[in-house]
Amino acid sequence: MTGVKYMQHDELMAWRKHLRGELLARRSAVSADQLQAWRLAIDRNLQYGFPGLARGVVAFCWPIRNEYDARHLLRRLRERGASAALPVVVAPKSPLIFREWHPGVELAIGKLDIPYPKSGPELAPDSVLLPMNGFDAQGYRLGYGGGFFDRTLESLRAHKPLVIGVSFELAAIDTIHPQPWDIPMDYVVTERGVYRRDEDRMEFLGVPSDAKGSSLSSPVCYADEIAPGYFGEDPADR
Repeated sequence: MTGVKYMQHDELMAWRKHLRGELLARRSAVSADQLQAWRLAIDRNLQYGFPGLARGVVAFCWPIRNEYDARHLLRRLRERGASAALPVVVAPKSPLIFREWHPGVELAIGKLDIPYPKSGPELAPDSVLLPMNGFDAQGYRLGYGGGFFDRTLESLRAHKPLVIGVSFELAAIDTIHPQPWDIPMDYVVTERGVYRRDEDRMEFLGVPSDAKGSSLSSPVCYADEIAPGYFGEDPADR
């Protein structure tokens, strides 16, 4: 859409809202079997491409609306020594905080019906696995429109966590027409492979290999190997 960067703020937000709706509908139409196959591919790309995730604090988002489900990978990362953290909304138009999460942590339901830890220690993430409704050729992310993660990533600049946008290839778009408040991803990982932001463009690096070994050389533990209730859901619902 030509000229979008010259549109008024309200017009640009309406354009993004329309695009978001199209991308969400596209993702919602994907079958469960296909989502599972893509998740397994993304798990592998993350574990072999980023072995350092097994150290430090990894922030992730509880999946909604057919997003990539990072919880399976986080189980293996935690076994290897990582800590997991979930975002928490503390106030409107304010940066998120991150609280430690592990199975058994009491969860509450927040914005967009997303669970978050009711209490617990606040952690500073060393890396962030950030879901995206869309991503463009410059590595900018289309989220849900609240601006929470843009404000949060800006507030974390001094800490400099590694920011990995995670989505499916069907979410790739030419541009979101980024604005001054938009913050690009350091990397993007899809079922296809890994992209790295290089000189304001995303460069496709390919599919990571485990030929050199990895601290996550064992296969990621998958859903059918995880006991009911592991993710905090009611076991009776399974």
